[in-house]
Amino acid sequence: MKLSFHGADQQVTGSCHLLEAGGMRILVDCGMFQGGRELDEDNAADFGFDPASIDLLLLTHAHLDHCGRIPLLVKRGFRGEIIATAATFELARVVLLDAAHLQEEETQRHGRAAHRHGHQAPEPLYSHLDALNAMGQFGRKAVYGELIQLATGLTATFHDAGHILGSASIRVEETRNGQTRSVIFSGDIGNRGRKLLNPPQLPPPADVVVMETTYGDRLHKPVGPSVDELVNAIVSTIDQGGNVIIPSFALERAQEILYFLRENQRNGRLPRRLPVYLDSPMAISATEIFRHYPDIFGPAVREAFDRGEDPFDLPGLRLTRQTTDSMLINHVSGGAVIMAGSGMCTGGRVRHHLRYNLWREDSSIVFVGFAAPGTLARLLIDGAKKVILFGEEIPVRARLYTINSFSAHADRDELLAWHRALAPARTVLVHGDESVMHHFAGLLGDTETIVPRQGDVLEC
Repeated sequence: MKLSFHGADQQVTGSCHLLEAGGMRILVDCGMFQGGRELDEDNAADFGFDPASIDLLLLTHAHLDHCGRIPLLVKRGFRGEIIATAATFELARVVLLDAAHLQEEETQRHGRAAHRHGHQAPEPLYSHLDALNAMGQFGRKAVYGELIQLATGLTATFHDAGHILGSASIRVEETRNGQTRSVIFSGDIGNRGRKLLNPPQLPPPADVVVMETTYGDRLHKPVGPSVDELVNAIVSTIDQGGNVIIPSFALERAQEILYFLRENQRNGRLPRRLPVYLDSPMAISATEIFRHYPDIFGPAVREAFDRGEDPFDLPGLRLTRQTTDSMLINHVSGGAVIMAGSGMCTGGRVRHHLRYNLWREDSSIVFVGFAAPGTLARLLIDGAKKVILFGEEIPVRARLYTINSFSAHADRDELLAWHRALAPARTVLVHGDESVMHHFAGLLGDTETIVPRQGDVLEC
């Protein structure tokens, strides 16, 4: 077996690892680099391998930083099969079509500016057609715990990672000349404290583990107090006549917040008819997909489905797919909860809502997810006094809340427990800030630990 690393190496986004085993070249994830605009060049750069040489792609889950460059991979020559869980396939379709739409839209904006200055119009990273072509290569649907034959003597098994709907840790095993070698790709490991999904399931041990370290240097607060903090922020803001803006990731986080809002309406802590806007076409589509898989959820959510209830529906919920409907929200002067993407505020409709609410002392911005360095969300969390939105300088007067325990990622102690249970001889740390990786490496004890740079190769 041989591993090479082509993304999320000493950084959080862009997951992409190449495994050579059993005469096959297998890519695990092909994600987009996310953060500041300087990453546009990274996304457009060479992969570090020939896409046409890849036989298979194993996809851990449908977050953009794990699947977002698949259409580009296909555009540049990949013709192999993509294997993932059924839920991941459904969500990835939504994510990739949305990404293609946003890129085409942004390219059109830049193209108009380029035309005015006599410059050549840019091209999108990939088009809507490229995304559709990529979907044509979605193949076998993995079932948790069931062996998939990749080649003679080479198998893969997907295990529930508990991160988002359909997410998986993937164990690949090769048997040759009577000897067996194995490697586990953790994908993103879920936070055990969350109600929405089942906790992550441990794969059998392996010789090598490639694992994420997003929160490898910190602990999450319990979910209960964080829900209290969210509810108190909403009540306080509504009492003052302002709006609550929640930048939300469309997969998992939006549905989780809807679930907790519904529960607190049921117990009387939030107004029964509280206006809640889900202003994200992708989140709306993802929520519909979530309803297709009631058996994957944790006990509380499954019980709601069994009672014939929809755990993601609220009496005052308004779904805004159309741009015109989204624009009307800007006329809501107060008393509403507005959930919109993107979670890191790098694009999407949330930037318009920030433009209309950041300067208001009676409004609040509630961050409920990870914010990468260089993103608008991180600038605000780090205390920026003013930001530029749509060419306009906006003072930051709204109250800001950062509630990290809603994270879909395991924290330091959960990552350590997951690693300890597998007890691998070699550990490769990926998907984390460089300083976090080195901190986490120091906690692992005697295991051989590797923190690769992009392009590094490991014989295993």
